[in-house]
Amino acid sequence: MKILLIAGGWSSEREISLVGARGMQAALEQRGHSVTFFDLLDGFDTLLQTAQQHDFALINLHGAPGEDGLVQAMLERVNCPYQGSGPAGSFLALNKAAAKQIFRLAGLPTADWVLLPRRPAPDWTPPFGWPVFAKSNTGGSSLHLGRAASRAELEPVLDEIFAAGECAIIEPQLTGQEVTCGILGSTALAPILIQPVAGDFFDFTSKYAKGGARELCPAPLPEAVTAEVQRIALAAHKALGLDGYSRADFILGPDNSLHLLEVNTLPGMTPTSLVPQEAAVAGLDFGQLLERLMELGLQRHAAR
Repeated sequence: MKILLIAGGWSSEREISLVGARGMQAALEQRGHSVTFFDLLDGFDTLLQTAQQHDFALINLHGAPGEDGLVQAMLERVNCPYQGSGPAGSFLALNKAAAKQIFRLAGLPTADWVLLPRRPAPDWTPPFGWPVFAKSNTGGSSLHLGRAASRAELEPVLDEIFAAGECAIIEPQLTGQEVTCGILGSTALAPILIQPVAGDFFDFTSKYAKGGARELCPAPLPEAVTAEVQRIALAAHKALGLDGYSRADFILGPDNSLHLLEVNTLPGMTPTSLVPQEAAVAGLDFGQLLERLMELGLQRHAAR
């Protein structure tokens, strides 16, 4: 198959996107596909023309454009099939404050939050008290993320978020461990328990530094907890109107309570990324996973 592999872009997660896409290209070429590596930063103005010359587009973009649904909407205009969710689901999932409203309406557990589109007044304090986590409302990869135990500690985190042109979302600090669970098709995969080594929460260093975190797959959790993680991940996938695949992130409390943090529509895609690890437990190697995503994308395209 002639595949257009769209990567790079111009978000803060550009370099992560490029690294993952090179691995995807190698895996696909090993399986006999013809792959055009397309950096959106340099090629945006020729995206539609180039997509028309290919059988399928694989999107490996993080942040916007990509996770915001723009590229997906453009590909649909030239009838080019692609993997994963459509424009609406992508946009809703990327916006954490919007997604959390949808989670609440669907009866799914998520922490309280406050959206700050602009810097609050000097006497502002969060309604749920300190400490809090502040992060970009539409960012990922744990960039522009910080913990604050006071307004003074919050200020430099907000400086970083607003300097990047983002809105901030504030949530109370939740005690527990991070668990993530991928969806492939209509099936929830084996969850992963994440134990940071370089810090006490899953920040950028924990995610991408060698040995920054232990990722235990399948997660060594009680059967009932595993089932509940999978149930909520699939329910969130459906509530947002997603397709193909996604990855839901949770905080698992000491009492085995669960809080849904967010859902990623274009999760990391290297052989050692979280969803590929879960797919391996289900019997799919990296190349097979990519081909399964393409198969699901072609099915969705045909149904449209």
